[in-house]
Amino acid sequence: MGDGGEGEIGINGKKKKVLPIEGKRNLLITSALPYVNNVPHLGNIIGCVLSADVFARYCRIRGYNVLYICGTDEYGTATETKAREENSTPQQICDKYHAIHKDVYTWFDISFDEFGRTSTPQQTEICQAIFMKLLENNWLSENTMQQLYCDNCQRFLADRLVEGTCPTPDCNYDSARGDQCEKCGKLLNTIELKDPRCKVCQATPRTRETDHLFLELPLLKDQLEEYINKTSIAGSWSQNAIQATYAWLKEGLKTRCITRDLKWGVPVPHEKYKDKVFYVWFDAPIGYVSITSCYTDDWEKWWKNPDNVELYQFMGKDNVPFHTVMFPSALIGTGENWTLMKTISVTEYLNYEAGKFSKSKGVGVFGNDAKDTNIPAEVWRYYLLTNRPEVSDTLFTWVDLQAKLNTELLNNLGNFINRVLSFIAKPSGRGYGSIIPNAPGAESHQLTKTLGEEIYKQVEKYVEAMEKVKLKQGLKIGMSISAEGNGYLQVNLTS
Repeated sequence: MGDGGEGEIGINGKKKKVLPIEGKRNLLITSALPYVNNVPHLGNIIGCVLSADVFARYCRIRGYNVLYICGTDEYGTATETKAREENSTPQQICDKYHAIHKDVYTWFDISFDEFGRTSTPQQTEICQAIFMKLLENNWLSENTMQQLYCDNCQRFLADRLVEGTCPTPDCNYDSARGDQCEKCGKLLNTIELKDPRCKVCQATPRTRETDHLFLELPLLKDQLEEYINKTSIAGSWSQNAIQATYAWLKEGLKTRCITRDLKWGVPVPHEKYKDKVFYVWFDAPIGYVSITSCYTDDWEKWWKNPDNVELYQFMGKDNVPFHTVMFPSALIGTGENWTLMKTISVTEYLNYEAGKFSKSKGVGVFGNDAKDTNIPAEVWRYYLLTNRPEVSDTLFTWVDLQAKLNTELLNNLGNFINRVLSFIAKPSGRGYGSIIPNAPGAESHQLTKTLGEEIYKQVEKYVEAMEKVKLKQGLKIGMSISAEGNGYLQVNLTS
């Protein structure tokens, strides 16, 4: 999977590592790191990895210097919970599902330069180094917080081990997680839930006090807002990313806990908190950095080089605050010269038939299901891109998949390719005898000249759309070029 990109081949026959090049446009592209506790579904695939892959391929074709990074997010409650469900260890779960993710993305032909994982020594080293800088710079505080404790399980319950009713007015979703409501998207603390219950044993937990470390986001507010106000415009952030980010700022930044009472995670390098690990929201985005460090020892040339590197990040809408508020705040707080995100591309939800994709409920089409249909990966890629939920939720249906395959891929693009290749292959007199000839004086042929002018305009529009990460629009323009070609052939072959 790490061999999917376009790096040059060195003298030893191995692919040379992609590093920033002075004088070239250097793009560092990331997909949101998928949780390792399940098989990715089509919504996950279009929401981050496929979208980033299409943009990375476009950038490579344009001659930009590109490094595309992704990997599995392996620490935290979700993994511990899955391990308990499967009577396994967290490490075994990570190994199992990392391989599944890798196989799915390989089948979908995702061109990562590196597909890694967060349960590595590099993750621990870099995460702890960032923590120590924040501690030295006085951006962290200690506080006692109330947390739900299950007497039956004899443990503090991390966010994802608690479910209850969302406290948000007009929501009242009765299966909200302890960290976020899937229905309204609001980030939560476990003690805010109404009628909480332990996901392990279904007992009602009680509130107990426990000490934790917090990132002082309010103290970083001015630096963060300066970054957001400048970069959201310069980087042409998607509108949904802007709305979600400013909603957070408007609500007022609060201190955020960065530690958890878990075993499976990056240990906190602090004597008082040595039995705790970092909260996954703090640790996971650092995974982009550590995965890059697994790819190359010169990772700082990408991640501490803001004058020469542009960072593009792709994700679903529920991940926005972690990438526009939390992660940049942590990097800014170190006082080091980090490469901060320039452009963020955010998708809404791809829904399935009459409802939502659900990993926990097994509803929808998952990566392995797509493979088992025997429908080629290219068809799935095309359909997901035409249905990319860029500004609002979109819907996957099997009927729509069949319709787009027949009316768009076959009747438009497939027909155009078939007609061109068939005509070239025909014997001389009826075709070109499988040899493409020169076409002197083509500009004097009015229909050809008109086609060339139209295609030139369309390509300009295509480049403009892709530079703004308007992938669905770019694909639509590409298909319109195919339609122009069909029209040209129809007139010329029948006249």
